[in-house]
Amino acid sequence: MGKYTNIKTSIPGPVSSNLLERRKKVVPQGISYGCSAFVNKAQGALAEDVDGNTFIDFAGAIGTINVGHSHPKVVKALKEQVENFIHTGFNVMMYESYIELAEKLTQLTPGDFPKQAAFFNSGAEAVENAVKIARKYTNRQGIISFRHGFHGRTLMTMTMTSKVKPYKFGFGPFAPEVYKAPYPYAYRRPEGMTEEQYSQYMIQEFEHFLIADVAPETIAAVVMEPVQGEGGFIVPEKAFVQRVSELCKQYGILFVADEIQTGFGRTGKYFAIEHFDVVPDLVTVSKSMGAGVPISGVIGRAEIMSAAQPGEIGGTYAGSPLGCKAALAVLDIMESENLNQRAEIIGQKVMEKFRTLSNEFDQVDGIRGLGAMCALEIVKDKTSKTPDKEAVGRIVKEAEKRGLLLLSAGIFGNVIRILVPLTITDDQLEEGLAIIEESMEAVLIPQLIK
Repeated sequence: MGKYTNIKTSIPGPVSSNLLERRKKVVPQGISYGCSAFVNKAQGALAEDVDGNTFIDFAGAIGTINVGHSHPKVVKALKEQVENFIHTGFNVMMYESYIELAEKLTQLTPGDFPKQAAFFNSGAEAVENAVKIARKYTNRQGIISFRHGFHGRTLMTMTMTSKVKPYKFGFGPFAPEVYKAPYPYAYRRPEGMTEEQYSQYMIQEFEHFLIADVAPETIAAVVMEPVQGEGGFIVPEKAFVQRVSELCKQYGILFVADEIQTGFGRTGKYFAIEHFDVVPDLVTVSKSMGAGVPISGVIGRAEIMSAAQPGEIGGTYAGSPLGCKAALAVLDIMESENLNQRAEIIGQKVMEKFRTLSNEFDQVDGIRGLGAMCALEIVKDKTSKTPDKEAVGRIVKEAEKRGLLLLSAGIFGNVIRILVPLTITDDQLEEGLAIIEESMEAVLIPQLIK
């Protein structure tokens, strides 16, 4: 038992175990789960399960609650909205919150030019609509995404996603005219190559891609996560992102920043693309935008966003009143609580701990991050860099037993990623990091003895 964690039963406890049995009968196994407990209530960075066990949340609902669980301002905004009306359909009877949110986000996204915003339900839906808008505006069909990238599970976004298992295997055929470009992964660069040399090499690889793999004149958009999420929190070199942007301008290709996991303060700025001094044509947003309420959006240049005719984009629940009100509360919280700066402080503390762990264990390597979007790799050893997915799974389970919710990621499944709520206290953060260290000691030290 820690100051904040309080594990009273085995995980899962008796009530959760009963719910798991009920789940098996009615929920398909294709719907995965991480923690084997069922939540009862959650506040800030803490979650309590149905058996009374309290966890510190380092998963953040896969990056969905940067402002924390059930923030009072979000709860208040939702209660007020529910009392007035729940849904009318923006394309049937409009509401002011949609307009107010569009006004705020068009001001916050990079670029000193007229912008417009359209709202949807999920991150995948935002990417789908960004593709539709780009194709409509350019009158081109081709879409470029990147190796190791993740954009969703719908047909188009599954096609754009790089990780075959579990997201694509057996689900083909895929959407046509989608091309995968090389993306820098500095930790796994060729031996003997400096990071600067590798960056230049990857730029040349992308330039070659536009000659050997696809004609740029046929490409409507390049869709890039400024920091790859599911791919393993891979941070590209600034020069690479800028060169991709330059080539987009040269060939009339739209640059789309997929900020679904990186947006709303995760990297220390409202949008991660700001770190790279690149102004995208379109930005896709979701996850922490609604603090747990489903909402997503596409924000971009007005002339591009207006290419679609009435009825060509939208949806029954797109930009719901609840989602809009939650998102407005999130923006208020981010400003009033200075969460962008808080993300930088959290990131510094996490990276400092990660460096300590790397010094302690030969299997901890590949430390990287931007703001509070931090990760490390678990490998067999620092020399071979062979991914150790099995060890990561055991570490995550050890953390769960100790009261910490933790996520893995990466193309090889060997990355531990940190997505703590930005409202986490210093004490809660330190306790969670200490549990990571204890969990690694339980798993990695026996490997060293062997």
